[in-house]
Amino acid sequence: MSTVVAESAPSPVSKKKIVSWAFWDWGTQPFDTVITTFVFSVYLTASHFGSENFTSQALATATAIGGVFIALLAPVLGQNADRTGHTVKNLRWLTWALAAISMLLFFVKPENSPVLNLFGTDFPVYLLLGLTLLATGSVISAIAGVNNNALLNTISTQQNIGRISGFGWGMGYLGGILVLLAIYFLFIQPEKGLFGVTSENGMDIRVSMILCGLWTLIFTIPMFLNLKDTPKIPPAEKVGVVESYKMLGQSIARIWRASPHTIYFLLASALFRDGLAGVFAFGAVIAAGTFGFTAGEVIIFGAAANIIAGVSTMLFGLLDDKIGPKTVIMISLSILVALGIAIFLFHDGGPTVFWICGMAMSSLVGPAQSASRSFLARLIPVGRSGEVFGLYATTGRVVSFLAPAMFGLAIGIGHTVTGEANTQYWGILGVVVILLAGLLVMIPVKGKQDQIA
Repeated sequence: MSTVVAESAPSPVSKKKIVSWAFWDWGTQPFDTVITTFVFSVYLTASHFGSENFTSQALATATAIGGVFIALLAPVLGQNADRTGHTVKNLRWLTWALAAISMLLFFVKPENSPVLNLFGTDFPVYLLLGLTLLATGSVISAIAGVNNNALLNTISTQQNIGRISGFGWGMGYLGGILVLLAIYFLFIQPEKGLFGVTSENGMDIRVSMILCGLWTLIFTIPMFLNLKDTPKIPPAEKVGVVESYKMLGQSIARIWRASPHTIYFLLASALFRDGLAGVFAFGAVIAAGTFGFTAGEVIIFGAAANIIAGVSTMLFGLLDDKIGPKTVIMISLSILVALGIAIFLFHDGGPTVFWICGMAMSSLVGPAQSASRSFLARLIPVGRSGEVFGLYATTGRVVSFLAPAMFGLAIGIGHTVTGEANTQYWGILGVVVILLAGLLVMIPVKGKQDQIA
């Protein structure tokens, strides 16, 4: 089996470039923290659009559909960035598009009419608009993440890649804290917020979406000022979509022949990353729908969760370089499964249960995500970061319907078993099943000794 040296940057690495790279996570965090987790998703699943079960299942469906598009597009676009050397350029346009999507959410009004009949079900038009924008934003965010991940190997070495990966994730979480608190104190908590904004007609939430878009535009500036592309010379030939997928198939075949454990890792990480995404995607929804958190309480919880997540991810990043990313992943997933079961079993315990278990879960999601990225980055050969991280995104999105589908299915099973009107808390069991599956598939995966050829 041939072994190659993973792609790494010349030493020493510029600290300015590392910090600038990490500010992309900081700048784009509003979409993950505010929009998909603690604020807008809660807004979409509130009673003004329908029952908790209906809106939660609609959100799960939209998330799954977005995942399908990511699976189809990510590897081809990542491959294109490798061929052309336009990783930063592509990332810039995707980031600006994400900012625009965020601001367009302002137009989602809290009204359940007019309605549009889809597949025999009446959907409020504004709910449909919100879900469409949310799914589109998730596609853009994920593909942008492919390009951002591909840059990791240009600013790190084998000795510090875990720390730098953890630093980037941690910066994202810490940025999430500030934007959550800004939204809370400027618009949501005051009876009359900045510019006279109130909660009437959902204006506090809707104006917050504009702030999210501006935040993304402003704080990603350092990335685009200090990191530059190195175009391929001679320029790469243009490749059609069909040919791109043929090349992707050839790439997968090469990886399988040279390093089957890389494929095993991609499969395992696809499962557990989908579960990790489910923890954040549906955690705030459960907090509001099952544990009775108000919108303000969800935001305070989110800020606290991001503090815990940011600090723990940076600390685990140091541990990653010492004990290895696989160990970090296994520890994190094992405890997350136990905590998810605890939330289900003790959901009658009220908000205190969710605060304790939710904070503990928040401390482990980031480390698992960061360690997953550093595990793969250690294996990637020179010139193939975009393609392999595109494949990484694709394998994740090929099964990305699982956590949302299991969340929705578990809610339905809970209703059938108990007869209760609100069985939203059963959804956590669906997410736990996916985390456990990823943990089990990860057990036999080997690390650096089986690199990509």
